Amino acid sequence: MPSSNINGNEKEKSAGVYDSNSSQPNLKGDWLNFFLLLLLYTMQGFPLGLTSAIPILLQSQNDVSYQDQALFSLAAWPFSLKLLWAPLVDALYIQRIGRRKSWLIPVQYLMGTCFLYMANDIDDLLPNTGTPNIMVLMCMFFISNFLAATQDIVVDSWALTMLKKNNVGHASTCNTTGQAIGVMLGSVFPILFASEDFCNKYLRDTPNTGGLMTMKSVLYVWGLIFICVTTLIAIFKKEKDCRLEVDHVKLNVVQNYTLLCDIIKLPSIRILAIALLTAKVGFSVTDTVTYLELVDAGVSIADITVINTAMYVVRILIPLVTAKYTSGPKPMSIYLKSTAIKLIWSFTFILLVYFTPKLIKEDGVINIPMYYYATLILILFVDEILSYIMFVAVLSFFSRISDPRFGGTYLTFLNTVTNLGVTWTSTVALGVIDLLTFKKCSFDSDNYCSTSDYKNECEAIGGDCVTTVDGFYLGTLLSVTFGFAWYGFFKNIIRKLQTKGSSHWMVNIKPPITENI
Repeated sequence: MPSSNINGNEKEKSAGVYDSNSSQPNLKGDWLNFFLLLLLYTMQGFPLGLTSAIPILLQSQNDVSYQDQALFSLAAWPFSLKLLWAPLVDALYIQRIGRRKSWLIPVQYLMGTCFLYMANDIDDLLPNTGTPNIMVLMCMFFISNFLAATQDIVVDSWALTMLKKNNVGHASTCNTTGQAIGVMLGSVFPILFASEDFCNKYLRDTPNTGGLMTMKSVLYVWGLIFICVTTLIAIFKKEKDCRLEVDHVKLNVVQNYTLLCDIIKLPSIRILAIALLTAKVGFSVTDTVTYLELVDAGVSIADITVINTAMYVVRILIPLVTAKYTSGPKPMSIYLKSTAIKLIWSFTFILLVYFTPKLIKEDGVINIPMYYYATLILILFVDEILSYIMFVAVLSFFSRISDPRFGGTYLTFLNTVTNLGVTWTSTVALGVIDLLTFKKCSFDSDNYCSTSDYKNECEAIGGDCVTTVDGFYLGTLLSVTFGFAWYGFFKNIIRKLQTKGSSHWMVNIKPPITENI
């Protein structure tokens, strides 16, 4: 059974075996594995991109509220819940197929099948006109993200052994760059290339009806891609025999869940988990609501998507450019510096959202000047750089402190806590914006339009519910204030954590169950 009690000799042994600082990274002989990981993370990013595209498509419809957006945001929760089944992925496998391929192959086949099935119903669930079926959409994307989250468990843990020990720090580069490519493909194609206005404006010589593709065709194509790529991996990629790994340990399901409890009992892990769960509160409103506010103000979803697509260049290049620094011994120092700058930069979003209606409308008609686009791109560009530096830095730190013997459980725990810190803050941010927004009827100063009945009464007398306090501004101020408090409290704690040796992060076990080769 796992135990967190380890003696001095065992600590030294663990430190010697798992310390990734023992040699400098060198991808010679590891390039094929590097690109395979990049491909797998790209495939993982596709359903995430689809999930991120749906809220923008929904926001373009007037009958979708922030409460509906909060409901659909639950589709992203599997990445925050994957810790519940990560021990199963670590413990159950068919040795002849491979510890990681035993899960990767069926999961990716299911993902491909899922996309093919979704293609049949997507036009009815997300019609161009009419009310979308939010609940069914959420359930379908929840399932696809559940499969993607399971694939993430497998790939994260496989990366720890697929790459040489001195190259493990590059796993975060594969993760962030691959996911960015996948998310870009999953969000750009369903929005831009399916948009009639965008295609007629930028891609066609002669205007025509419809886009170059539809959501249905995108899902069909990617369903086939998943099936074909998975078949090639199943045939040609050989997995190392996990029984030959240094200090290999075979744990059953119960022992894996007990191992999870022992990981949580580690003092350093507890402190880190609390920090990760609350780290994103400071950015929750600006990261989640800004795009939706811009769409409400009159910026078209095509323009938003074009700009967001340009941001993917940052997401792809930043991990590669910063790898030299984030793969170093103190990646969390870079994380903290970026956090402070990003908190300060959040105030630019308040100004952006406030002035957008004034800058893009002329006599009630939307006419967006070029200087507005330049300003918008600059603000988003800086924010994206800071976000991805933080993302790469924290993933690099996880790769260093995770025990490769229990990679599926250990690394998944850290990633799950990080994802949970994002999802719960995003869901709450979407849910409270309406609560923090105050309105008043233009023809009745005593009517605050707090319920649908009061809104109907206002409309009945010919009035409009005019916003007196926008919840975005109040929410941003509250979240950023919390963010500065978080930074002041955790700054020195996190710096101290990253200087701790391997023994502080390792969970040793009692005499292991051995396997005959």
